[in-house]
Amino acid sequence: MRALLIVTILFACLLMSGCSALIVTGAATGAVASQDRRDVSTQLEDEKTEIKSFTSIFKNDELWKNTNINVISYNNIILMVGQAPTAELKQKATEEIKKIAKDKKILNQVRIAAPISFFARRNDEYLTTKVKSSMFFTSDFKASKIKVVTENSEVFLMGLVTREESEKAVDIARNIDGVTKVIKAFEFLN
Repeated sequence: MRALLIVTILFACLLMSGCSALIVTGAATGAVASQDRRDVSTQLEDEKTEIKSFTSIFKNDELWKNTNINVISYNNIILMVGQAPTAELKQKATEEIKKIAKDKKILNQVRIAAPISFFARRNDEYLTTKVKSSMFFTSDFKASKIKVVTENSEVFLMGLVTREESEKAVDIARNIDGVTKVIKAFEFLN
């Protein structure tokens, strides 16, 4: 049953996103991996944190069934986004992630609200693709230095960047039709 759901979701994403978006996203992802300012061990630690976080939420029936929470780790900073219908569920999710995060900084941007719809999540994927594509095609801008996360039309920007790169990334994201808010979660290079 779960496998059928995954296949259905992937198929719907392909239909809604279009092949060109997949090609651009694939090219951008390859560029990001090769030009990341994080060292390889930090990249691996971030991936491990994300997998452990997903697993922790998945294993907790109450969180899995009643919330829509995603955890993104970048340079050992954890960004929590999504929706929890009650403050108690938000707190419960935060506690689960704190167990995994240990001494890492957590930016909790989970909203107290009902989980967004399937179509809203597909729109978020579309907006992420639009932001990344715009960054990728902006001259004199290193799009590979920016991690873009969209949740309920709010765009979160992460990365190890200069102040100039931060300003340009925010400007690009703000000018994408459909983006309601841009939230900076950057770390700045000296």
